[in-house]
Amino acid sequence: MNFLDIHDSDFESRLAAIISRGEETGKEVEAAVLDIIADVRTRGDEALIAYTEKFDRLRLAAGKLEITRNEIDQAFAAAADDDIAALERAVERVRRFHGKQRHESWFTTDEPDIVLGQMVRPLQKVGIYVPGGKASYPSSVIMNAVPAKVAGVEEVVMVVPTPYGEINPHVLVAARLSGVDRIFRIGGAQAVAALAYGTETVPKVDKITGPGNIFVATAKKLVFGHVGIDMIAGPSEILVISDGSGDPGHIAADLLSQAEHDELASSILITTDRSFGELVAAEVDRQLKGLSRQAIAGKSWEKYGAVIIAGNLDEAIEFSNRIAPEHLELAVLNPFEMLPKIRNAGAIFLGHYTPEAAGDYLAGPNHTLPTAGTARFFSPLSVDDFVKKSSVVYFSEQGLNRLGNTIVKIAELEGLEAHGKSVSIRTRGEGA
Repeated sequence: MNFLDIHDSDFESRLAAIISRGEETGKEVEAAVLDIIADVRTRGDEALIAYTEKFDRLRLAAGKLEITRNEIDQAFAAAADDDIAALERAVERVRRFHGKQRHESWFTTDEPDIVLGQMVRPLQKVGIYVPGGKASYPSSVIMNAVPAKVAGVEEVVMVVPTPYGEINPHVLVAARLSGVDRIFRIGGAQAVAALAYGTETVPKVDKITGPGNIFVATAKKLVFGHVGIDMIAGPSEILVISDGSGDPGHIAADLLSQAEHDELASSILITTDRSFGELVAAEVDRQLKGLSRQAIAGKSWEKYGAVIIAGNLDEAIEFSNRIAPEHLELAVLNPFEMLPKIRNAGAIFLGHYTPEAAGDYLAGPNHTLPTAGTARFFSPLSVDDFVKKSSVVYFSEQGLNRLGNTIVKIAELEGLEAHGKSVSIRTRGEGA
């Protein structure tokens, strides 16, 4: 863990080592992913079966890539009633929140001879990637599938790796509750390629969303343009701003909630109270010893964790806006007073009783968030990611006659004669 003061002469260099984690994809990773994509495009299901055996140690017969309705029924039978109820509650809350994000098509007739508008239509087919390696994430299913269905997507196709043939039943339960239409037991770059280009069994989709490892992220980057993607997600991160109020144990637990994701996760506390920061650091060390994922969280905290001392809360806010954290907790006495000053953050959690985990699972807003400073220009996953918008333009004859000369003038300014001609031939009868 790094203990820094924002005024230290070496602060910038030490900070850079923390926030630049995982930036380098590596040419060897990109080359490997390009080979996988090309192979899937060429061999289709045959390639998927080969990679599933190679990476997931699972040998599949042809036609067994898709998880059946019977397997999902068995997952429901294996899950406890209270587990299903918890997932149902999460789905309902996420659906209700995202329902408020819907936009309707609109038209305006402000001018009597012209109609203008915007037509909003859902994407037809979307692929969602759900990780299946170090942990199992039914919440990722909910956060990706529910807004897609709220948006009106016709078919949601899910891919999830099943190492050694094992899959957490709660992932399948969450998929059915969220409205997923088809599920395939494939993962990695090969799954992304299958969704992007289609195979004999896996349908080609219009957009791919969801988090994954560096191979998945690289594959999404490489297929972008052929299909849409949500974002390139990096390792998880949390920044907590503290004024020295609250319980150090609570903040320590919040920092560890991100550290346990993986070794590259970053957990930072910036506080105006040095002694409080020291208490939090000590509490993190104490709580680490009882974590089942101690090895992962410990490496993350050791290398990418930090306690930073700021002179005042304005300095802390300036720092936060600069790094644009994925998760930002305002663990202060008056968080709503600070909120208007926050410019860049994926999700903002206010006060001492709003842990980041509430947003991960149940609050309602999406937990698929921009990382690595991209909250400066990216937003959380939302209904907007699953719709497209078309402009609508109607000119009556009178409308074109009224504005035609101006259109022709601008076409002449750009030297595009045919553009102008397409108007003048209607308004002046030129060349008719």
